[in-house]
Amino acid sequence: MSASLGRRALAELVGSAALVAVVVGSGIQATELTQDTGVQLLANSLATVLGLGVLIALLGPVSGAHFNPVVTLAAWFTDRHTGEGPNGRDIAAYLPAQTIGAIGGAILADAMFAKPLVHWSTHDRSAGHLWLGELVATTGLILLVFGLGRTGRAHFTPVAVASYIGAAYWFTSSTSFANPAVTIGRAFTDTFAGIAPASVSPFIAAQSAGAALGLGLLIALFGRTEPVRTTRTPAVDEPELAASTHP
Repeated sequence: MSASLGRRALAELVGSAALVAVVVGSGIQATELTQDTGVQLLANSLATVLGLGVLIALLGPVSGAHFNPVVTLAAWFTDRHTGEGPNGRDIAAYLPAQTIGAIGGAILADAMFAKPLVHWSTHDRSAGHLWLGELVATTGLILLVFGLGRTGRAHFTPVAVASYIGAAYWFTSSTSFANPAVTIGRAFTDTFAGIAPASVSPFIAAQSAGAALGLGLLIALFGRTEPVRTTRTPAVDEPELAASTHP
């Protein structure tokens, strides 16, 4: 990354805000258009897939398009001996930027639909099977993001990560938050995509465990090798993207 730390942190803030605005806004729109829960989830997941892919493609060359604290921490862990990944200063800038951006995105979505601002969610998500869903979703996300780097396929990140999150909306019981910053942000909206504040900590604990498990599987499947690097200059329409992530 050649951008300054301030610019990279801003990209993480803007990307996280836009991502949560897409998730929350599409959820509000869906509930206003139909009472069918299946159609609501379909609309919400489709908008998230499209929005996430665009954001990764746009901001990946600036900050890596993490938009996710567990991805940032995993990137630090996997590259801590090479100096290629984020360092302590990066982490100190990225994590607050992602969280503040996520909160701002939820407030923005509520404002766009004339909903009360900073209205704590009443959507309780406290159940063991939901925590298991978050563990599975985050494990798969970390394995995918860093597995692509291990195999020299990081250029597929926008499509692959967005596709995975879209699928995980449907195959996990939790609808795949898989992101501590997004989880916190979604507590600020009492709408379709919200999560009650009391449910946030267990979700983040499950996501953290999933990230650790994902890194373990990464090592088991690909060994302790470094990500495949390329020395060629990417074309204008083919940026090299670092690790990224979702909701």
